[in-house]
Amino acid sequence: MTNVPNRELLRLTALLQLERRARAAAGDELPFVMVNETLGVVRYRQALLWRGAPERRIVAASGNTIADRNAPYLVWASRLCSHLDTEGRDGIRELSASDLEAEIAKEWSHWLPQYLVWVPLPPLGSLVLARETPLNEGERNLLILIADAYAHAWKAQLAGRRLYNRVSSGGGRRRKLIGAAMLVLLVAAGFVPVRQSVLAPAEISPVEPFTIRAPLDGVVESVLVKPNEMVAEGQPVFRLDPRKLRNQLAVATRAKEAAKAELRQARQFAVVDQKIRASLPVLQGKLDQQATEVDYLTEQLAQTEIRAPRAGLAVFDDPNDWIGRPVAIGERMMLVADPEKVQVEARLPVADAIDLELGGPVWLFLNVEPGRPLDAVLTFVSYKAQQGADGILAYRVKARLNEGEQLPRIGLEGIAKLYGEKVPLAYSIFRRPLSAARQWLGF
Repeated sequence: MTNVPNRELLRLTALLQLERRARAAAGDELPFVMVNETLGVVRYRQALLWRGAPERRIVAASGNTIADRNAPYLVWASRLCSHLDTEGRDGIRELSASDLEAEIAKEWSHWLPQYLVWVPLPPLGSLVLARETPLNEGERNLLILIADAYAHAWKAQLAGRRLYNRVSSGGGRRRKLIGAAMLVLLVAAGFVPVRQSVLAPAEISPVEPFTIRAPLDGVVESVLVKPNEMVAEGQPVFRLDPRKLRNQLAVATRAKEAAKAELRQARQFAVVDQKIRASLPVLQGKLDQQATEVDYLTEQLAQTEIRAPRAGLAVFDDPNDWIGRPVAIGERMMLVADPEKVQVEARLPVADAIDLELGGPVWLFLNVEPGRPLDAVLTFVSYKAQQGADGILAYRVKARLNEGEQLPRIGLEGIAKLYGEKVPLAYSIFRRPLSAARQWLGF
């Protein structure tokens, strides 16, 4: 006995969901719901949706996405629905083949089960259900509620379509006037002055950083600091491999000692030998040359340990990329920058270039915090475009952050929005297409 209330509750829930689905359906979805999803509340084998006068046709059939009117089943079903519709009886009706004319009833067994339920949806049409068994009282009551919901949803949908057709088809002169007014407004809006703007990739770079360059040719043996680490003045940051210089210094030192011994011996024999006395200046020059070479190699050996010339932030690439890498004299290895002195540096592609004025506003949208732009002022625009690592010709642009802005970390990247002079809105919109057309057409 406890299953009966539960079953009725489930059926009531299905009824409410079906009503909600029907009222929310749009377009051709509503007929599909009527003939297919009613099965969740009332059992049947086949279903048809009949549209009454003036159309008098089958709108939808269960199990079919699009009803083919020329199908034999639908041709016979149209005759059946037309006959039942002309009788004009109210309320839900249950029929069988014996309730129809012989001409229509003779094909009943080919297409339908024993019972047919005619559910009027006034004033638009009817829902036709074919069943194996007759309706019970509960199913009849459910169909009354379903018919009311379907009729309301169908009527509201068709009323909305008629209103749309009336609005879209009526008032040709009014439409022309509205179209002309909209065209005038559109042309006038094209002359509204707006400030030109362009986007460019940007990053935070240091202001006046000190560049540490390789003091001599060599191979990097070790990196003594980490990227973005604060270094003190005189702190070692790189170490070059000293083995080659040490060997050269050892050879030069031995050559110096040999030259010194040779000079000392010559001075001893110069007292008695005039020829040896004449060679003393040559031997002294040789000793001075060897001494100079020893001093030079000693100085170079001391330079294999590269130190920071001032305190600041160490700005360079991954240390693993430097270890074992040969460097040439003068090659840039690291920047030492003041973290309190930063600027915005952007690359403006030639294709996007606009007329920029120094002192103009710049907005920087960092990738780490795109929702909070930073205000800056344009301070530099390069005279000539240069090709970057990506192969794109671009102008270098620099901007100074306004006072009060939180200083971002050096190396952060983002997008800079650069503003130029005021131009008409139409020019701002069509500038790129016009530029592309000019280059393509060659004028």
